[in-house]
Amino acid sequence: MAASELSTRSAGPDPDAVRDLHDEVVALARDLPAGLRRLTVRDGDRAVEVEWATGPAEGTVMAVAPVAAVVPATAAAATPAEPEGTPVRSPLVGTFYAAPSPGADPFVRVGDEVEPGQTVGIVEAMKLMNPIVVDEAGVVADVLVGDAESVEYDQVLMLLRPAGGAR
Repeated sequence: MAASELSTRSAGPDPDAVRDLHDEVVALARDLPAGLRRLTVRDGDRAVEVEWATGPAEGTVMAVAPVAAVVPATAAAATPAEPEGTPVRSPLVGTFYAAPSPGADPFVRVGDEVEPGQTVGIVEAMKLMNPIVVDEAGVVADVLVGDAESVEYDQVLMLLRPAGGAR
């Protein structure tokens, strides 16, 4: 590699390319259906993250920073309401699996009653399958993570409501 190539490569991102990406992100955010909570764009190793709001996003205004993030400017959209129910959280970073094997029925579905100690999913981390068990009895009110979806530490995987309560 010639010295001139090295200095060109280490000079930083092309301002025109950054501006083009910025414009594309703004256009994407405007074209998406209502309810977008967060859209993050990273330049290093390229990543796009989209988080959808659980309820209607009335009057959400989007602010854009060049190749950094697109976030709601309203305080109401920035701090989502706590979902109702007892959260079942991921104890580690990994991949969530809703069923014991591909093609098998899921451990639980919305509306299923669960008992303390019952496995409701698996989080794979470093080729180890870690069962996700519930601490209390209840009914699965909502499953917030899709099968084979990446999850973060302490991310809410599903919500339980008390057994016998209103549906």
